[in-house]
Amino acid sequence: MTDGGAGEQPAGAGPGPERALELVAEALAYASQGIVVSDAQGRTLLSNARCRSLLQTGDGDILAEKAVEAALQRARSGEDHSETLDLYSPTRHTLEIRAFPLGNRVEPRGAVALVDDVSELRRLESVRRDFVANLSHELKTPLGALSLLAETLDGEDDPEVVSRLTGRLGSEARRFSRLVDDLLDLSRIESGGTGTLVPVPLAAVVAEAIEGFHETASARDIELAVGPVSTATWVSANRRDLASAIANLVDNAIKYSEPGGSVTVSVQEGQGTVCVSVRDQGIGIPRRDQERIFERFYRVDRARSRWTGGTGLGLAIVRHVAAYHGGDVTVTSTEGEGSTFGICLPVCQARTTDG
Repeated sequence: MTDGGAGEQPAGAGPGPERALELVAEALAYASQGIVVSDAQGRTLLSNARCRSLLQTGDGDILAEKAVEAALQRARSGEDHSETLDLYSPTRHTLEIRAFPLGNRVEPRGAVALVDDVSELRRLESVRRDFVANLSHELKTPLGALSLLAETLDGEDDPEVVSRLTGRLGSEARRFSRLVDDLLDLSRIESGGTGTLVPVPLAAVVAEAIEGFHETASARDIELAVGPVSTATWVSANRRDLASAIANLVDNAIKYSEPGGSVTVSVQEGQGTVCVSVRDQGIGIPRRDQERIFERFYRVDRARSRWTGGTGLGLAIVRHVAAYHGGDVTVTSTEGEGSTFGICLPVCQARTTDG
């Protein structure tokens, strides 16, 4: 057996240092984090593609790069470092930068920085905080009213007052029940517990959705008109949820319409899609609020919403129902002239006898 010549590696030996570094760089290209490695002199040994994309923030390029350089410098001195950087150009986003020394902390051989875009995480945390705060408020309001009415009713002997207070108790109890039902529906839909989507005739779903609203509209002196729906139009749907979403839109349209106005439900079919539209002549929605009205508990006018008895969850449910049906929900509105909400879904060509 002869010894290997200069530059040769024994059988079974791994790749040389340069090839090993290339393999590491190739592997880190798949990382979801931005990663930068520097040596003890501050020279960059490795920077993966994710890091480069995160640091390309438009006008914030220099700020982001300097923040990473400063973090690496502190790590090369033997110190762990972590910071959050808010950038506002071209759009607001947040980077989390963490840096650690490599090798001996007394005399580090280099440093590594990890960069994460935590913008979506921060947004979700904010939404969760708002949801908990709003939910607490929405639950406390009817519970407080029920407690106050019960205390007032205790010991009351006047039959007329008792009748009025028990009526209010029933109203607040129903309001609380609607809120709980909407919360359960929203939780079920968001968690994917939507049931099986099957072909259903849209005409039957629309008829089911508006059943009972003619009397409600008439009591408020509002005309409820329903356009023709082709019996040949079918969609793949959870019938209960789709009917509930359409009913939510009709209910809102009636609640926010003035006496003497009208609410029109119509269906328009296009290439591969069908839209159920609900148009009212109500108060309309300011443009600044139109992007947020589908958020849970978001209210354009809290005082009016409380008077109408809404839970603040109806439009959030509509949006999720449309999404899991493979469709979308739209809104166009002009203040003082009214609003039009639409649920647009893919048309289903299949037929079923289970209508």
